[in-house]
Amino acid sequence: MQRLALFDLDNTLINLDEAFQTWAREFTNEHDLGREAADWLLDLDRAGYPHREVFFAKVRDHFALPQSADELWSRYRQRMPYLVRCRPAVMDALSQLRTSGWKVAIITNGMADNQLGKIQRTGLAEAVDAYALSGVEGIRKPDIGLFEVAAQRCGMALEGGGWMVGDNLIADIGGGQAAGLRTIWIDRGTWGGHDHRADHVATDVLQAMEILHNER
Repeated sequence: MQRLALFDLDNTLINLDEAFQTWAREFTNEHDLGREAADWLLDLDRAGYPHREVFFAKVRDHFALPQSADELWSRYRQRMPYLVRCRPAVMDALSQLRTSGWKVAIITNGMADNQLGKIQRTGLAEAVDAYALSGVEGIRKPDIGLFEVAAQRCGMALEGGGWMVGDNLIADIGGGQAAGLRTIWIDRGTWGGHDHRADHVATDVLQAMEILHNER
């Protein structure tokens, strides 16, 4: 099997939840919404509204804000790349993978400005061989087309196999398996009661990279 490793971005290589909490505090302070408003935003996020267009429509209505949902969403996308971070240990582990002969790419769903901003500002753009963004390519995981783009940009084809690492059982694990890849699921405790068919389960991306290093 060829040494191809595709990684999800949010809550895999970077801690989006941590950045979202910071944003929620900033947002409530900016709009003078009170301490409980931040908890409401966090609860709404956990309730399963990852698509921010829907999320911000609910936020606007709940707090009777004068800005449109599109404006709120746009400002969120502008701010988030400044709040996310990639741990130095993760950057080092990516470098070690590439030094040992792996081709490494990021494959992520999301708006182009938001996701590209995160990749560039965290330094991940230089830490990987390639990346494929749904907002650029017009294809979303679990569609195997986005996996094909990422593999091709690494100079490889999906037919040669490889690995997908991510926290979403549908987009990452299901999509990776449909693309013919082995998979490592980053279990953050948010998919309770769901069955999975991942080849390995890790609690952190560093643990997942150790698994890859042990593959021959």
